[in-house]
Amino acid sequence: MTETVHSPIVTYASMLSLFALCPPFVILLWYTMVHQDGSVTQTSSFLWENGVQGLINIWPRPTAIAWKIIFCYGAFEAALQLLLPGKRVEGPISPTGNRPVYKDNGMAAYIVTLATYLVIWWFGIFNPAIVYDHLGEIFSALIFGSLVFCALLYIKGHVAPSSTDSGSCGNLIIDFYWGMELYPRIGKNFDIKVFTNCRFGMMSWAVLAVTYCIKQYEINGKVSDSMLVNTILMLVYVTKFFWWEAGYWNTMDIAHDRAGFYICWGCLVWVPSVYTSPGMYLVNHPVQLGTQLAIYILVAGILCIYINYDCDRQRQEFRRTNGKCLVWGRAPSKIVATYTTTSGETKTSLLLTSGWWGMARHFHYVPEILSSFFWTVPALFSNFLPYFYVIFLTILLFDRAKRDDDRCRSKYGKYWKLYCEKVKNRIIPGIY
Repeated sequence: MTETVHSPIVTYASMLSLFALCPPFVILLWYTMVHQDGSVTQTSSFLWENGVQGLINIWPRPTAIAWKIIFCYGAFEAALQLLLPGKRVEGPISPTGNRPVYKDNGMAAYIVTLATYLVIWWFGIFNPAIVYDHLGEIFSALIFGSLVFCALLYIKGHVAPSSTDSGSCGNLIIDFYWGMELYPRIGKNFDIKVFTNCRFGMMSWAVLAVTYCIKQYEINGKVSDSMLVNTILMLVYVTKFFWWEAGYWNTMDIAHDRAGFYICWGCLVWVPSVYTSPGMYLVNHPVQLGTQLAIYILVAGILCIYINYDCDRQRQEFRRTNGKCLVWGRAPSKIVATYTTTSGETKTSLLLTSGWWGMARHFHYVPEILSSFFWTVPALFSNFLPYFYVIFLTILLFDRAKRDDDRCRSKYGKYWKLYCEKVKNRIIPGIY
């Protein structure tokens, strides 16, 4: 049975709201950025005057070129995931005692993807500006195609699960939303969540960041310093992600959240549309920051990304060495916690209580939120919409911190209580 953090009423309301509101929001976000000068007021006035029919009229129909771009990109990334060499990496032990195995070739796929994209642009084989010109159609195709994809995942979970980390809670809506399987695979080696989350979703972030930069250059004959800061920071962040991809496979997204609408539709649609939206806005709204301000924002953003990376690296190294490492030059403070899997086995985990992880239980979310602010702030403050991602990310991570705390409380019991007594704050040291 699937456990929910919130009350049943809140859970159902949030799920149904996301089903109903997320698809049109993606289209409205694109439409406002590209056709309404980034103005929420203008789009609101249009919808007020035209109602639902107005939304239907502005909703782009998926076109053949949109499907072709999605298929070529998806097939290319799937091929890289399968064919590029990489070291064997084991994921964390699952609730039923399974340990998934991955091939760590994300960084190689990232380099090959960006290099290929730039080469085919440079030699005139494909103009990335075409992606921007058909962006609404692409998002529309992704919205509907990803819903079908999630339905197929639901069916697969019923008829051909890849492991014992699967099953139904008996409620179709919850099963579709949260997913049926923790580690769905096609065959033995093609991990579906690695594809949706990493190779399609996160990779599209970098590809679209470059696309927006190229499109602004095509329009204006130059790239503004605001676009450069935005693109560099987003690329640094995505580079950090793929450098650390094996660590990502230990996080909630992969190790605890099943493959359903929440994760897979989110990564296939929400990431390329919402996460990249500050760059989408800057295409038609170039801002000249000046060298000094641009450098300040760039340095601050890179520092935040580095701290976010170092938090994850610190915990990963602590786990890899079984606590036999140095944290900020000292032996780490830790709690040895035991827990029981669903199969009845007793396992041991180490909980790090020093370094970044002694400041707050989820301190790494602070530099992540600040990073998103620094790659958005080059847009300055003429419009509110570019900051939607920062607000969304803040809500997402605060909710995720609560879900993770509740899951760990259930998993570790008295050890988690001891951990919370030692590391009192959830996210912001001394405040929350």
